[in-house]
Amino acid sequence: MRTNLITPEGMEKLKKELDYLWREYRPEITKKVAWAASLGDRSENADYKENKRLLRQIDSRVRFLRKRIEALTVVHHAKEQQGKVYFGAWVEIENEQGETLKFRIVGPDEIYGEKDYISIDAPMARALLKKEVDDEAVVIIPNGEQVWFINVIEYKAK
Repeated sequence: MRTNLITPEGMEKLKKELDYLWREYRPEITKKVAWAASLGDRSENADYKENKRLLRQIDSRVRFLRKRIEALTVVHHAKEQQGKVYFGAWVEIENEQGETLKFRIVGPDEIYGEKDYISIDAPMARALLKKEVDDEAVVIIPNGEQVWFINVIEYKAK
């Protein structure tokens, strides 16, 4: 089950993608389909087939984005969250071996293409929620558990 939360920046990114697909990319591909169709026999027309396939992919993504955007709830940072790990927080953690990680806890729709974002649904994020700096978080992993210490918690846009 995916969490239906998103940061304001994440929502803006999804809306921009939808706008681009609908207003720019789809009309461009539609013109190519019309041009290829005007050449005659469609059964052996690679341009026609490829652009029709692209059009179906675009339409599928547009439908998905429209439904997903409606279902999402934008979460804005609240002053009450300061000092604790909540949705949208940048967190720096360290394990007992001295390894450090820094990432932002965001919605599942925001993690793609971002190496320093993790989903609120991830076990690491769940273990960190409501913790404060210097708190210990135990993360259950397939072969046991890991202990991480929270060094820094920040709330800022990327």
